[in-house]
Amino acid sequence: MNFIISIKSPKLVQRFSFCLVVTRKFCDPSFDGDEGNKGSECIDQPVYTNWAKTRFYSVLLEKSDLYAREKRGPGKFPARRYFLETTRIEGERVLEVLKQYLPGSGFDLDLALDELQITVSHRLMKEVLFGILKNVNYATRKRCSSLAQKFFSWSAAAACKEEGVKRGYVHSTNSYHLMLKIFSECEEVGKVKRLVDEMIEKEVEVTAQTFNILIRTCGECGETRQQLEKFVKSKTFIYKPYHNPYNAILHCLVVAKQDKLIEWVYAQMLNEGISPDILTYNVVLWARYRLGKLEMFNRLACEMIDNGCSPDFHTYNIFLHVAGKAGNLKGALNFLERMRRDGFGPNLLHFTTLIDGLSRAGDLDACEIFFGMMKKEGCMPDVVCYTVMITGYVVASKLDKAQEMFDEMISKGQLPNVFTYNAMIRGFCMAEKFKEARTMLKDMEYRGCNPNAHVYSTIVSYLRNAGKISEADEVLREMNEKGKYRYLDPKFEQNRRFRYVRL
Repeated sequence: MNFIISIKSPKLVQRFSFCLVVTRKFCDPSFDGDEGNKGSECIDQPVYTNWAKTRFYSVLLEKSDLYAREKRGPGKFPARRYFLETTRIEGERVLEVLKQYLPGSGFDLDLALDELQITVSHRLMKEVLFGILKNVNYATRKRCSSLAQKFFSWSAAAACKEEGVKRGYVHSTNSYHLMLKIFSECEEVGKVKRLVDEMIEKEVEVTAQTFNILIRTCGECGETRQQLEKFVKSKTFIYKPYHNPYNAILHCLVVAKQDKLIEWVYAQMLNEGISPDILTYNVVLWARYRLGKLEMFNRLACEMIDNGCSPDFHTYNIFLHVAGKAGNLKGALNFLERMRRDGFGPNLLHFTTLIDGLSRAGDLDACEIFFGMMKKEGCMPDVVCYTVMITGYVVASKLDKAQEMFDEMISKGQLPNVFTYNAMIRGFCMAEKFKEARTMLKDMEYRGCNPNAHVYSTIVSYLRNAGKISEADEVLREMNEKGKYRYLDPKFEQNRRFRYVRL
């Protein structure tokens, strides 16, 4: 569960609201939001003239002669298109060479890469490292980590040889981020730390994304605190759009749910004499709530007001969730009224946040009151709000109410998502209405909403617990026939567990 932090840019508000909304956590933050790769094509502009020297130029020209005649006039040449295509082919050839390497086999990897006579560029690094990253799994992680490191080292050395000077190709922040992701996926914590240290030592620009990868890999430990200090003191730490590096770090920590480290960073910030702003307060308030430090939460809220820092859109979102979770209806109403006085008209997000908190507290009557209030104020519920209500009814074993809400959702043009369907399927299974549950599964697929492993596991587990082993096996067969998931755990009967992976 997350919340939205305060930033002024509308574009950034949209970006962060995806990750930091105080609602029921319907999806996990992924590791794949790769900001660092944006703009990498611009870096490759100086090497457009180099690719034409390779023997791939003539091959691509022959293959694309028809395109060239149709799309360009005399004397014109689509250089960018051919450059990207050449780089893609070179990347594939590098990956083929890397596949041939086995430790102790006598295969000289550096010599084989040299013989390719390729031009090292940032685009080539992206192609090769992405190719390695896509192949990382439990069985291949050690090999992928080793190959990525060898290619990373070779490319820097090869660029120096090619250019003849040390000012040739050098690894960019994007390349380092891809290496960090590979090491992180391979669970190479030591290599992640050493690579970050190398970035700081070589004065490569480090960003909040660099720190985010580090903290997700290393977790909460004493060594991570040392890395925190390095980031704050680093001259190349780019922490925009935040007005100080501590806020950039706090944002990464709240996404990674490192609440104890948030407290530590906040203390360091105060020791440095840096005054917290509303973004800082939002992050620390949310961390203290998640740590269960409600007394400290209240003190910090009062401190924020005393320091002249007025609550913003996102601060009220936190207050409403806390009030809802505590079942404090009077407090919730007071917050809504104060928002109106301060010019923050409560919107769909605030009502959904409040309803979610009340639902978790088991107060469905209050949920219905605020759901109706929301509609009267012109805030039409979306799929998230409907799913929160449906989930609350299912947990309270009010399947009829959940069905009514589901039907209303459809009639209002809101398409259910996988979490809505999973809540309904779980409700039917809890009531042992397995026929309806399987009908709902078919309806889900008919509407183009692909069921995930959790949906299947819900049906299978309830069927098995009800002693309907043959029906559970039939669901598993249907799942395997569709080719979406593969059954992995052979000891299902003993431990009643099952795991699936996407094929």
